[in-house]
Amino acid sequence: MKRIGSNWIASLRLLLYLGWTAALLPMQIAAVSLPGRLRERLPRFYHRSLWRPIGLDVRVRGEPSRDRPTLFVVNHTSYLDITVLGGLIEGCFVAKREVSGWPFFGLLAKLQRTAFVERRRGATAIERDHISQRLAAGDNLILFPEGTSNDGNRVLPFKSALFAALDATQGLPIQPVSISYTRLDGMPLGRAFRPFVAWYGDMDLAPHLFTFLGLGRMTVEIVFHPPLRADRFLSRKDLARRCQEIVAEGVAGALTGR
Repeated sequence: MKRIGSNWIASLRLLLYLGWTAALLPMQIAAVSLPGRLRERLPRFYHRSLWRPIGLDVRVRGEPSRDRPTLFVVNHTSYLDITVLGGLIEGCFVAKREVSGWPFFGLLAKLQRTAFVERRRGATAIERDHISQRLAAGDNLILFPEGTSNDGNRVLPFKSALFAALDATQGLPIQPVSISYTRLDGMPLGRAFRPFVAWYGDMDLAPHLFTFLGLGRMTVEIVFHPPLRADRFLSRKDLARRCQEIVAEGVAGALTGR
């Protein structure tokens, strides 16, 4: 990917990001060991306070479900999704187990009480039980049902196996959420520039992040769609398909300005 943006701006934003993270890290380490909601509210404050310093302008339509627990199902474009959604929802992410071993970001994920799951074949029952236990404990969960990030121009099919935990929680609210990166410094982003924010395939994380930090201000559009109920659908496949359709419509609307 061709290098664009300002190295000076990227360096300044990176220092602000690392400094603010280091300042709040001890507080979150203490919070996760205590009862109460601080361990969820502090990450929300942390993520939200990073939007402006790293160049994100977040625009929101709709409201997050206030029912607890809620399963939020979202399309996945970038590691930036974590900062955007984490600043809007008091909840925990569901991520592949490999993330727990990543330097630095793995620690941050653990401190936000991320639910780590296996994505290998045959692990569905383990995933189901782990997610079910977290939901039963009252945790809001944020799930990326595509199973991977993509180029931001489309929404991949949602994997119905990742909805397996809902078999034991039929009355649970499921809220589809669309996330789209639409403008750079007020100008439509377009397909040519979207790879500078979308992180997918074999892109290396560190250089991609540094390139992004050197850009201007990125507009991110979030749509919280009306929640659904699992017991209104005949099967997990029907539910996954309907969630994907709703999220895809929201992404398409944001990218086309509708």
